[in-house]
Amino acid sequence: MKADQTQVLRLLKTARGQIDGVIRMVEEDRYCIDISNQIQASAAILNKVNQEILSAHIRCCVSEALHSGKQEADAKIEEILAVLQKAL
Repeated sequence: MKADQTQVLRLLKTARGQIDGVIRMVEEDRYCIDISNQIQASAAILNKVNQEILSAHIRCCVSEALHSGKQEADAKIEEILAVLQKAL
């Protein structure tokens, strides 16, 4: 992985903490909107982590493949397109 591992781990641990909080909120039968807001906050952090990882992948792995040759470049481009298709 070419992304900043320290930042990625920090964000993932934050998301894990938020999800643990959401579980507690559900167990405590908290207000639905409050639970939904916390779920959205967790999802936003996971989206940010995904953006970091994909950005690093494009900057490094895809860039290297573009300089290596057409076949390798085409494979990396297809890989990124598949990931984007899932995300969108």
